[in-house]
Formats: sequence, C-alpha cells, structure tokens
Amino acid sequence: MTQTQRQTQGSLDTLERDLLDPSLGLPWQVVVWNDPVNLMDYVAYVFRSYFHYSALEADRLMLAVHEQGRAVVATGSREKCEQDTQAMHRYGLQATFERADRG
Repeated sequence: MTQTQRQTQGSLDTLERDLLDPSLGLPWQVVVWNDPVNLMDYVAYVFRSYFHYSALEADRLMLAVHEQGRAVVATGSREKCEQDTQAMHRYGLQATFERADRG
C-alpha cells in the first residue's frame, strides 16, 4: 500500500467512525470562563462585537461569566464552535467548546 493509499484509508476510517458516532448529531457549545485579567466591560464588548448580541444580552452573559465562573455563549456544529472558541482566544478570553449534553 502506498503512502497516499494509507492516508486515504485513514481518512475514510476516521469519516466512518465519525458517521457512526451517535454524539456527532448533538449540538456543541462554546463556554467562556471567568479570568482575573479581562474587565467585565471588555467581555461584554467582545460578546456584542463577535456574536452580535444586544447590549442587554451581552451584559447578561458577562455577568454569568463573572458570577458563575462560566457562560455558554454559543451553540452549533462542532466546526462552528471550534471557530468561535478560537475567536474568543484571539480576543484574549478563556474559552472552550464541549458537547451540549455535558451541561
């Protein structure tokens, strides 16, 4: 088997595993975590700027981050949540993504 054939077979094996994974259809979520660095106004600004939340919703999410230590700020496909998480990192926020069923 050539290198290209091995890579193709590996990609097909991964695709097949992903298609058979029942969790694949579940939504994912982006979680922003509280940190001692970013000001609350800045966090609300990021939510308004990136996610286009209203000032009221951005403030509600910012307060959840501040008071509860975390807030779910977006849900969607895994790929979209990965992109949103990376965007939060570019803004300097602590963020992760997880399956929505993890709570």
